[in-house]
Amino acid sequence: MTQEMIDRLRGEVAGPVLTPEAEGYAEELSGFNLAVTHTPDVVVGLTSEDDAVAVVRAAAESGTPVRVLATGHGIPNPIQDGIVVTTTRLTGLTVDPEAKIAHIAAGNRWAEVIAAAAPHGLAPIAGASDAVGCVGYTLGGGLGPLARTYGFSSDWARGFRVVTAAGEVVTADPTENADLFWALRGGKGGFGIVTAMDFALAELSTLYGGSVFFDAESVAPVLSSWTEWTKTLPESANSSVVILRLPPLEFIPEPLRGKTVLSVRFAYVGDAAEGKRLFQPIRDAGTVLIDTVGELPVSDIALIHNDPKDPTPSWDRGVLLTGIDAGFVDAFLDAVGPEQQVPLIAVEIRHLGGATERDVPGGSAVGGRSGAFTLTIIGVPDPVLFEKVLPATVDGVLAALRPWVSAETTVNFAGGFALPGSYEASWPADTFARLAGIRAAYDPNRLFPYGPRQG
Repeated sequence: MTQEMIDRLRGEVAGPVLTPEAEGYAEELSGFNLAVTHTPDVVVGLTSEDDAVAVVRAAAESGTPVRVLATGHGIPNPIQDGIVVTTTRLTGLTVDPEAKIAHIAAGNRWAEVIAAAAPHGLAPIAGASDAVGCVGYTLGGGLGPLARTYGFSSDWARGFRVVTAAGEVVTADPTENADLFWALRGGKGGFGIVTAMDFALAELSTLYGGSVFFDAESVAPVLSSWTEWTKTLPESANSSVVILRLPPLEFIPEPLRGKTVLSVRFAYVGDAAEGKRLFQPIRDAGTVLIDTVGELPVSDIALIHNDPKDPTPSWDRGVLLTGIDAGFVDAFLDAVGPEQQVPLIAVEIRHLGGATERDVPGGSAVGGRSGAFTLTIIGVPDPVLFEKVLPATVDGVLAALRPWVSAETTVNFAGGFALPGSYEASWPADTFARLAGIRAAYDPNRLFPYGPRQG
């Protein structure tokens, strides 16, 4: 990148414009996954939509690629060229309680939206972690702890503000740039810089939910019971199950410290007494170590999964499952059960179906509506294992589970498209083709690179 280009950016952008030798460059690019180091030609911290316009117009004139970094939860591959724009300073959140709409800027995280909506008896249909950025998560669809009841998070998007490759700010909603609106609800990237979105809120103030932990001896019977139990649940009941291999560290609760355990997560939208009745078969299925399931304010929904919030090296792989049965349980335990010595800290299955199967009026680009369950595998956070050991381990696990693994996935599970075919598998074929056409229309010169890396 030329010095003239850098000088132009510094003259037109209010936020920081940092080159690799500048103080603060590495910190500006550091996200949730500490195993990924980005080294673009320049990083620009956006402070406004005008900043985004200035960057795009300068980049378009020089043919310099532009990529967006928010919290860094969803970018597993290093960015090594062009311009990276960061959105952490691009904040601004308002809630309209009468319209039940949150106006969310690109730098906001779900925790902020949850807190702002709760006093009005409202809640966003967000992800399991409230530390994740709202916009990037929603662009990929998003399967949170209430997905069976309320669908993909992107189903609740009502409009976007986008800086296109032409350097223009456009609105994308059901009546204006409707093709772009369709694409942004699940199509993820390659369309422009999304600076804000309008997101509908659900009328919801309390849940019956939480997590219950079982000892290693109970893993097999509880998993078998959970598999059958999911067949009986109404759409108002959401659950997941995860095998955790926990280190012997002080911050881990003493009953779980240094153990392999099974956790069942539950979130029921409705009367607490009915939620308790529905969940009782799981409580009865094994030896309970910790039980946090009960009535809770929706503002505490992130406690159900209690995902880590501090940055850490991370490696994961996700797929969808067509279904599970007794044969799956046997194969799953043979591959990752408590008796197996595998470098995996968490292997999670989430129950889908219900509202996730139904598209929104007017349609959306989200992939994965055919999935019955998700499977997410998280490796030990040691970067030494990331290149060979964890991929080989997970390849073996997925080979053992192949009869139940769906050919289709959803893009937030695609992990940077490192696996051959994962890009195409992130959407149904007709959706994939339509997305390609919309990307070409809004970004004909691929100013915003998206998809598998070439070469």
